[in-house]
Amino acid sequence: MSNILSVRNLVKTYPNGTQALKGVSFDVKRGEFLVVIGLSGSGKSTMLRCLNRLHHPTSGEILYTDKAGVEHDIAQAEGNEILKIRRTMGMIFQHFNLIPRHSVLNNVLYGSLGSTGSLRSMLGLYAKEDEKRAMEYLRLVGIQDKAHFRAAQLSGGQQQRVAIARALTQSPDLLLADEPVASLDPATCHIVMDYLRRVNQELGLTIICNLHFLSLVRQYATRVIALKGGKLVYEGSPSDIDDKWFAQIYGEGAKEVHIN
Repeated sequence: MSNILSVRNLVKTYPNGTQALKGVSFDVKRGEFLVVIGLSGSGKSTMLRCLNRLHHPTSGEILYTDKAGVEHDIAQAEGNEILKIRRTMGMIFQHFNLIPRHSVLNNVLYGSLGSTGSLRSMLGLYAKEDEKRAMEYLRLVGIQDKAHFRAAQLSGGQQQRVAIARALTQSPDLLLADEPVASLDPATCHIVMDYLRRVNQELGLTIICNLHFLSLVRQYATRVIALKGGKLVYEGSPSDIDDKWFAQIYGEGAKEVHIN
């Protein structure tokens, strides 16, 4: 498989002098489900935000090959090029970022803002094709029956599934998920992760996902990278993370928490 993303010597230093990323390098194969692990503060969220330029990297390269086969260096992109790149990358956050009083369907349709335009969306003037596609994605994540409910009426897990459907309406080539199950209860974690895996396998969508729990990582990841103190300390199969590697990634004395 070809690379969709090649990260080279990525550095991010914040204005206060904190160095969140210290020369991180890795590749992402097209179609894989890559999970990023590490302690809070290890640089996981910063890295994801650098990949779609929510944060500006201090130095390094982020080479991204789009659907047309054109390679971009995201780290050097400016202006409209950043906006074009972001339209091909969906983003899912820990907190769902829905508009609670709006319907589930409208929240999903907001993902097509890049092609619809803000004025038409404010007036609710979506193309029938957009609405049809939004309903297809709601079916894919199993909540098409909630399309006309207000988002506030849904459970946390259901709201995260709405956020997944919203990201899919961008027709992304790459999906970034930053701790998508961190605010959910254990039973709901697996439901959301099952739907992310379905998106990966049925749509062939490349996913990069930050997670805390190794039990989830072992079940869903095709490959893992681990960050510690802003540096990449592990890259490989989730099944190869034994007790020794766990201690190296999370620190001596750390206990693994299982999500059943």
